[in-house]
Formats: sequence, structure tokens, C-alpha cells
Amino acid sequence: MTTEDRAGIRDYYDRLGAAEYDRLTTDPAGRVSYEVHRRFLTRALRPGDRVLEIGAGPGRFTELLADLGAHVVVTDLSPGQLAAHRDRLGDHPAIERRELLDVCDTGRYEDSEFDLVLAYGGPLSYAFESDVDALRGLLRIVAPGRPVLASVMSALGTWRHSLPGVLRLAESIGEQANDLVLRTGDLRHVPGAAHVCRMYRSAELAPWIERAGGRLVAVSASHWAGLADPAVLEPVEADPERWASFLDQEERACAEPGAWDGGTHLLFAAVAA
Repeated sequence: MTTEDRAGIRDYYDRLGAAEYDRLTTDPAGRVSYEVHRRFLTRALRPGDRVLEIGAGPGRFTELLADLGAHVVVTDLSPGQLAAHRDRLGDHPAIERRELLDVCDTGRYEDSEFDLVLAYGGPLSYAFESDVDALRGLLRIVAPGRPVLASVMSALGTWRHSLPGVLRLAESIGEQANDLVLRTGDLRHVPGAAHVCRMYRSAELAPWIERAGGRLVAVSASHWAGLADPAVLEPVEADPERWASFLDQEERACAEPGAWDGGTHLLFAAVAA
């Protein structure tokens, strides 16, 4: 990741500010994604765990970590996001401290210092060519046998979900450039893009993790059926019994290999080999 890439990502999230907090609650699809993320984390976390949270934003998942009994070192690349985090959570007793942190630069932490590393929201998608080194750094600082939990942007799921925008983009930048984005997952190929990241396919996860010295232990899509039209999901969500059943079905579907690439994000758990 170049200095220019890093500055662009930081500035994007500085401008976004506290609005990032609501990203997973504004519509049924977002709430499905939050629930899939929540369950994926709940299965891995133990009460009392000391957690390094990378890309914490305004604190959506910090709140969950606190509710589950974790002690959290909160980090983000964006000063604006950390300010929004402080505004929302203040001096919460579960928070050890807040730090500016680039996911590619975890050298300040000791080997095996944390019981769990959480990198939700896609911070590893901003590591670009440094993604192997960034993940190696996360695996180094988590305790033996304990996981790094992360989500990265999904190339195929985003294509499916954002097809109208993808087709407009192809008209704007040309089919050749658009095909390059789809093949590489790298949004830096979009001239003038306000938000750039690297999107992944599920088939890339295990080789990437192995190159970083780890082993893939679990994968999930962030959505499957949950990316349906909100008009379809709203009456289901309005019925608590139907909604609970739907979320159980969605969790099971997202864990199936055939569905891994179906959501906007890929969730994975990795441990040091």
C-alpha cells in the first residue's frame, strides 16, 4: 500500500465520520449482515478475552465485544473514526485505549499479545500488495491456537449486488477496464474513484492465509438470500418468529462453500500454522 493509497483511505473515512456506525442497520440486508458477523464472532470469543480491534470505526462491533465480556484495544487508520468512537463510547470500562493504526504496521505489539484479533469492516482489503505481510503481522500477535477474525470485500458478491452500478461503470470507463476490476478485484483501476479497495474471491483465502503462515479454519458469506430486495424482507423482519427462523437459515447458508462468494463481504477465521 502506497502512501497515497493510505492517505486516500484515511481521508475517505475521515469524511464519512459517524455515518459509518449506521452502515449495518439502515436496511434489512445490513441487519442480516450484522447478525451473520455477530454470530461468527460469538462462536470464537471467550469472556475475558483481550482483543485487538482493527478498523473499529465508530464502535459498532466494540459495543458487541464489550457486551460479550471482552477487553478491547481499539484502533483505526482514521483519526475521524476514532473521534467518532470516543464520542459514542467515551471511557467505556471495556476499552483499554484507542490508537491510530495501519493494518500493515502492527510491529508495536508483542508476539501472542492478544487472545483474539478482530478486523471486521474490511481493513485487510486496504492492504493491497502488502496483504500477506499485513495478515502475517496479525497472526503473530494472536495467542497460539486463537483466531484472527476478519472480513474482506467480496468481488463476486459485490458484482452481483451492485450490478446496475457495475454496468454504468463499464459504460463510463470501458469494458476493458471494467473487466480488469472484475478479474483483479482492485478498484484502483477505476479512474477518480472516491473509495478504493481490493476485493477477494473465496478461492483466494486459503492460499493467501498459507503464504502468511496461517491456516484457514472457517469461512462465511456476509449474506446470501439476505441481499434480497428490502420489500421482500421487510414483512419477514416485522414478524419476530419468521425473522429468527430466516436468520438461522441465512447463517447456515452463508457457511456453505457454494454461498461464500454471495455476499458483499467474505468473513474468515485463521490461526497461525
